[in-house]
Amino acid sequence: MAPISTASSSASDPGSADATAWLPKRFLVALDASDHANRALKETVKLGGSASGTVAGIHVYAAKLHDRRFQQMEASLPERYREEKTLESQREIHGDLITRGLKIVSDSYHDVAERICIDASLSYRRLSPEGKNYSRIIEAAHSGDFDLLALGAFGLGVAPGSPIGTVCDRVVRRSPIDVLVIRDPERSIADGPLVVGLDGSPRSFGALHMAFAVARAVGTSVHAVAAFDPFYHYVAFKKISEGLSEEAARRFRFKEQELLHEEIIDHGLAEVYRSYLDIARTLAQEAGVKLVHELLIGKPHRVIAQYLEKVGAGAVLVGKTGIHADDELDIGGTTENLVRMAPCHVWVGVSTFDVPLEVIAPRTIVWSSEAEQKMERVPKGARNMVRGAILHFAHAHGHTVVTTSLIDEVTQRFCPVRSDGQREMPLAWSDEATALIETIADRAGAVAIRLRAEKRALLAGVATVSVEHMRPFLEYAHTSDLIWTAAALARLSRVPTLVRAASCARIEAYTLAQGVREVTLEIVEAGIAQSRNAMEQAMVCGGHGSGDGSN
Repeated sequence: MAPISTASSSASDPGSADATAWLPKRFLVALDASDHANRALKETVKLGGSASGTVAGIHVYAAKLHDRRFQQMEASLPERYREEKTLESQREIHGDLITRGLKIVSDSYHDVAERICIDASLSYRRLSPEGKNYSRIIEAAHSGDFDLLALGAFGLGVAPGSPIGTVCDRVVRRSPIDVLVIRDPERSIADGPLVVGLDGSPRSFGALHMAFAVARAVGTSVHAVAAFDPFYHYVAFKKISEGLSEEAARRFRFKEQELLHEEIIDHGLAEVYRSYLDIARTLAQEAGVKLVHELLIGKPHRVIAQYLEKVGAGAVLVGKTGIHADDELDIGGTTENLVRMAPCHVWVGVSTFDVPLEVIAPRTIVWSSEAEQKMERVPKGARNMVRGAILHFAHAHGHTVVTTSLIDEVTQRFCPVRSDGQREMPLAWSDEATALIETIADRAGAVAIRLRAEKRALLAGVATVSVEHMRPFLEYAHTSDLIWTAAALARLSRVPTLVRAASCARIEAYTLAQGVREVTLEIVEAGIAQSRNAMEQAMVCGGHGSGDGSN
């Protein structure tokens, strides 16, 4: 299998063959002198050292909030403090103490963090904004200056029994970058394997690649788990059956539906999630990483948390949203629950990796026998392209079985109806034709040539564009380094074939004579006029021509 290199955006270049390219390089760490924040700083320095990165510490202080609180309490002050002169003096003293005091506290946090970073040969930047803590942290994360935000699940105000601090909860939901949530201040992410939760989404495979890079940086192993819940549908069918009348159950064919659904869930879903682990194993081999993998059955966040406990995980890496996310979702349910209950640190990832279709489709999508038979009726030259379009559609819409109805849906979407009621199948391009058109420097011209070549193929009744369909439009595309505009190419294509080469040569000579490098529509018209005059002269002198080139 060829190395997989298709990827989408992350803070660095995730498509690189070098796994360390996935490592964040610009770190933001939230400081408040709590044990969790101190561990966040340690993990940031460790990762920053591996990636030759930079670190910025952020501590938000709320002087204005304290000032408003003081004003709200003024009415309850003893009588002697309520004289205007005394009250004004107290306001000034309080404001000065709060502003200077909180600034001193913030500076002290930064002093400690800066010394630690300098000792690790890392540059350090101080951020001390005033305002609402979670809001200012998110504002910094949105600045575009950072790849990873590290913060504690709890701060100084941690209360026993709380699953997560409010600042952490708000930040994780709103962060546009990866977030490392520190849940156990006594442990490092390197103190156990990195466990990746896979659900087939690009973000889950992005988390897998991130785990490869982080594991190499900190010296630990990688596990991949895929979890699915077959029990929900069983419970749902039982509950539905209790509310159905005998007639409704008969018309719905409830028993048959229940049996079919159980078979699909028990076998189909298991195979789909096994395929994700199979893909992960392939990706790990190509990255040179040894991978432990396991299929988990049950409520995903619960069984993953149990697995983390069993293996003593250092961290779990999950996509911020999963396979069933819509555009409005801020965080996936499994990820949200793991942030609240995981026994280890949680890395919430937004980086994505799109597994090439040729890798993921054979493992996750099957064709019904009827669909395969229908594909046999597609012209052989276009069959691979049509099959690819159907697989892309099936994968994008979460289908695991290609049926004839799915083929019809794709056909209706992408193959327009001709005037005779027949559907036009998309044209394929031969490798030679594709390579040839890619040599044309003028992209606008290339588009014009492509469309005309496709039209010739359609007129010829074939499904694949070959070099022969392009040749009439290419003979003027490589004769010089002049740039032809699309309008000029279109006009030249209407010149009769027998005289087109001569017209092209005369047009290019005329262009050079004008001292310009771009062949425009006006120059083509002038060149065609010259060609016509030359042919007329040739006819007068007894030469032979065929057409005047004016079509």
